[in-house]
Formats: sequence, C-alpha cells, structure tokens
Amino acid sequence: MDANEPREQGTGWSQFGTTPPAAGGFPRRDTIIMEQPPPPPPAPPKKPFYGGKAVAGLALAAAAIGGGVVGGLVSNAFQPDPVSVTTTTNPGTPSPVFKTTSSELTVAQVAAKVQPSVVMIQGQTGEGSGVVLSEDGLILTNNHVVVGAGQGGGQMTVKFSDGRTAKATVVGTDPATDLAVIRAEGVSGLTKATLGNSDLLKVGDDVLAIGSPLGLDGSVTKGIVSALDRTLTVGGEQRQQVPPGWGQDQQTPSEEPTTIGGAIQTDASINPGNSGGALVNAAGELVGINTAIASEAAGGGVGFAIPVNTAKQVSDQLISSGKVTHAFLGVSVTDATGDVPGALIREITAGSPAEKAGLRQGDVITKINDKAVDGGDTVVGQVRGFKPGQAVKITYMRDGQAHDATVTLVEKK
Repeated sequence: MDANEPREQGTGWSQFGTTPPAAGGFPRRDTIIMEQPPPPPPAPPKKPFYGGKAVAGLALAAAAIGGGVVGGLVSNAFQPDPVSVTTTTNPGTPSPVFKTTSSELTVAQVAAKVQPSVVMIQGQTGEGSGVVLSEDGLILTNNHVVVGAGQGGGQMTVKFSDGRTAKATVVGTDPATDLAVIRAEGVSGLTKATLGNSDLLKVGDDVLAIGSPLGLDGSVTKGIVSALDRTLTVGGEQRQQVPPGWGQDQQTPSEEPTTIGGAIQTDASINPGNSGGALVNAAGELVGINTAIASEAAGGGVGFAIPVNTAKQVSDQLISSGKVTHAFLGVSVTDATGDVPGALIREITAGSPAEKAGLRQGDVITKINDKAVDGGDTVVGQVRGFKPGQAVKITYMRDGQAHDATVTLVEKK
C-alpha cells in the first residue's frame, strides 16, 4: 500500500470514492475545504454566523473590486504577548511557549522574523502561500496551490513580503502528500525558514499561522496545537468561482482527493489562501505547512497542517529528483463494521509485503506501530508516512483473536 493504494468505498475499490477525480481550482481561494459529516441534531439557538463558503467568496470578490487589499500583520491584538525563543531540536528541550517576560521577544517580533520567509503565490485562476527553503528561490507549498495557480496555462508569480515579485516554475509535485516545490526565478539572498521538529510538538503548544488568507498577504494568526496525528481526506469538491451577482457564475472541478496522515490540528484561524503557508512554533521555527480547514464558517474553524518532518522528507526528494518514492503495503481496505473498530482487508496484492507477513483477506487491522486504526483512511495515511524498506508492526484481528505481524514495506512500482 502506498500513497496511491486504493481504499474501497461503496461499490468501488478506489480511495477516491464514487466521484471521479478531476483537476480544478478556485480563484484566490486554494485552501481545501474538507467534506463535512451529516449535521448533528438541532442545538439550542446561538448567535448567528455566516456560512463559510459564501462569506469567503464574497470577501475575495470585494477585495478585488476594492483595488486589492494588502494585509499586513492581521493579528495585532496579540502583540503584547512576549514569546520565548527556546529551540526544539532535542527531545529533552521543553516546547517554546508564549510568556509574559519583558526580556523575551514579543509575538510581533517573532512574526516579523518569519514573515520574510513566507510568500504569496498567484496564478491566473488561484492563489495560495509558500515557504522559502533556500536563498536562491526554492519554495515549499501545497500541490493543490500549484494546480490551482497553474490552471488555464497561466504562469505563477511569487510575491515576497517586501513587495517584490518574481516568476516561478515547478520543480516537482507530490499529489499523494499534497506537497510541491517551486522556484522563484532571478532571485537571491532570500530569507529561508528555520525548520523545527514536528515530532516534538505537544497538544497545547503555542503556534502562529502565517500566509495569505483571502488574498491578504502577510497575515498572522495565533493559536495552539489542538490535536496531533490526525488523518484527513481532502479535495474532491466543486468550487463556485465567484458569488452570484458578481458575474461569471460557474463551477470548476476540484483537485484530486488525497488522504493525509499525521496532520497537525490547530485552532489558529486558517482561511482559503493560507494553503502552503507556515505554521511556526513560539521560537519561530517551521513546524507545519497549512493545508486544510474544516469549518462551516469562513474563519473560525479547525485548521490542519502537514508536519514539517514529512514536508522536509518530501521536498528533499522533489528537489533532488523531481519525484517522491512511497511505501507499499499491498492491501485494499475499508472501514470495519461491528464491535471492533479498524480497517477491514478486502483484498491483498499477490507477492506484496502484506501477503508475505501472513495477512489475509478478512483480517481487521486495529493498530499500526501501536497507533490505533479507526478506519481505512488511517491505514492509507499511516503508510504514506513511512519509507520503503521500513519495518512496521501491524496488529490485526482474525477469528476473534489478536495477532501481530512485522511487515517490511517496499517501494511502490
């Protein structure tokens, strides 16, 4: 099983479900909106709020007609809070936190330090954000940002924090992890991001999200790590290009869906356009690439970021060879039903690592390396985070009995 390995949904065997994947995008709005579950029973009346899709689209259109609003530091309300500058390179080092210590940097100072490393990516049909990896113009972003910005044959433009712009070309993309690397042409002396260690994050750690939400470049929001190691399936929706009444009402298909494992969940406000931007800790170190939101409202929902350790692994391969290798397990899975949560194996590829380890059709995978599996998406997301040649422990149920198997993953051919 690798990044493209199928997961059965409905009557098909594709992880993409019953809706065929299709390329597409949404102008000036490239953060993926996750599909929502069925609504819960009616709750007691609350203060009214605006629906996310309509308000977000309207805000973009209004900004364009108003002459192009350029956002600076949006989260000025947080500027009195100082921040520590402790790095997180060693497992024994405490996570940096925002403090009220006059001798330390303020949130505004940390934001000012990081903002030169975050760029806006603009294209003919979409825009998003990116993070500078090298002084000579290598930039990390989301695959869906590149797909959206590059539609219609248009060329991407990168806008830096000081107002300069440069043309950009694609170095490599990896749809399976929703990551991509582009290069800004004719630039030098850029401020590259300082990479942290996402494996050391803890729930409750302070973070800042920096990017270009709703076309407002250089925006900063503050929050905490709400949860870790989330598995999410993103993409596959239709997007309305502009709100009714603003002209050119039409629909464009979305990017191809993908399942992402190990995602960082944050309550720092993330909106369309933040995709590809930076999630940094209180020391100003990059810990994630903002990728998706789950919200019924335009701005207060739940944000998700790809861990920087995954992003570094993928970007290094894209820079060196233009492609990424993925691990292969060799199973097709769906959500298990019954008393035991997990992933039901519906098919095993002949000669695959799964078959060699003794897994069979009908087994229910309940854990991978001691991480609980609650459905097929968890297996897909977890395997995508492994490398070819890596040995993983799989716990599964067969005939009511728990068993363990060690599987050595191979490269997907």
